Amino acid sequence: MDPETLIVTALAAGAASALQDDAKSAVRAAYARLRDVLKRTLSGRPLGELVLAEHGAAPDTWEQPLRAELVATDAGTDAELVNLARALMNLVDEAGARAGKYDVTVRDSRGVQIGDHNIQVNRFGP
Repeated sequence: MDPETLIVTALAAGAASALQDDAKSAVRAAYARLRDVLKRTLSGRPLGELVLAEHGAAPDTWEQPLRAELVATDAGTDAELVNLARALMNLVDEAGARAGKYDVTVRDSRGVQIGDHNIQVNRFGP
């Protein structure tokens, strides 16, 4: 999985899990740490700060704008951020993490989807 997708996925999963009454304190702490580092990364970028603030309440709506901000700030190259996202996914979806679900790398490809329950229509050529 590309780093930006991993970060966005972890942030959404962490937000959903942290709100549950039975969420482990480790999940809440990992989610808080990921958000803190993202805040630092996006600080000084008004749109980035807004997108991050709104993402927790409506992840589906703010996923693409957040991804765009992560790409614009080269957040995917921040090893700390990527490691925090991976650690949160290990807590939230241990079975998926163990199976390598969050370790997908795609290069020089067209028409690729990553994730579950997707619908895709491709039209290549002239």
